[in-house]
Amino acid sequence: MLRAGLKWMFLIIGTTIGAGYASGRELWQFFGHESGLAILLFAVFFTISIYVILNLSFQRKSTDYLPILRDIVGRKLTGVYDIMIFLYLCTTTVVMIAGSGATGQAFNFSYWWGVFFIVIVLILLFLKDINGILSINQLILPLLLGGLLYILLLFTFDQELSLFAHWHEQRNWTAAFPFTALNILPLIAVLGAIGNKIHSKGEIWIACIGSGAILGVISYVYNNSLIQIADELLLYEIPLFAILKHYPFAMLVFMSILLWFAIFTTAAAGIMGIVTRLKKYVNIPLWLLVMVILLIMVPLTTLGFSTLITYIYPIYGLLNLYVLTRLLLYPIWNKMDKRV
Repeated sequence: MLRAGLKWMFLIIGTTIGAGYASGRELWQFFGHESGLAILLFAVFFTISIYVILNLSFQRKSTDYLPILRDIVGRKLTGVYDIMIFLYLCTTTVVMIAGSGATGQAFNFSYWWGVFFIVIVLILLFLKDINGILSINQLILPLLLGGLLYILLLFTFDQELSLFAHWHEQRNWTAAFPFTALNILPLIAVLGAIGNKIHSKGEIWIACIGSGAILGVISYVYNNSLIQIADELLLYEIPLFAILKHYPFAMLVFMSILLWFAIFTTAAAGIMGIVTRLKKYVNIPLWLLVMVILLIMVPLTTLGFSTLITYIYPIYGLLNLYVLTRLLLYPIWNKMDKRV
């Protein structure tokens, strides 16, 4: 039970900690000053939401996200959210593939070397069905989380930072809602695909409490570190590098590799959500379906997504808040739906 629970926990964290989170950009965009309570609320909201999703997946023994989505948002809105989730997964995966190309350029390799490297690794990953991603997460995530937490705590102690100096200032507490909502939609897609692999409620409790606690602690320590260097963050596209400038170049290289792992786990989770949704319509091996989808996505990495994101992400934000509300109040919504 413990091992299975940790497996789901790492899948959840791997889906959530993308390049935006690991680099610090996403945290700084939502939190920053006076956000301690917001991060605490995020950890609580996240834990409750994950429990509801996993519990529904377990009850349904689901192999894709559609039945879970139907339970959460209702039959009338299922079609809308199905399209939105699919587009979200495709957009995120394309951006992650492009991010791998950009990471390759940072190490003086060709952009296309970085793109095709992640494509090949993703295809190999799915040769063992979705068990491949579950196995690789158990190897990569401890390294990623350990490395990130190590550098953040090292910075905290070296700079003699206080973790609770401004706890009485919490005006940004409402940021917990959009930040949690942003991260929930892809998790419905990913966790909806593993319902038939969950064997007990104990696994669910380990996964939801463990992931909520770990993400809450790392988010709090990370945000606290970024607050101390707030004046410097305008000079850095990747806030983590503002912290790493205090340390040897080898540390920068090591964390850059970990950032690539964050890109990889997010791309893998996105592909997992896409292919499990399409598998019932296409009778080909999973790895071949992954290859076809990735080959379609590769040319799209050359497009500029800034305009697309500018218009689509605010829509996602509003729709995700509705999903978050349904998850947090699921017992009430469920009773009302049954009466209707």
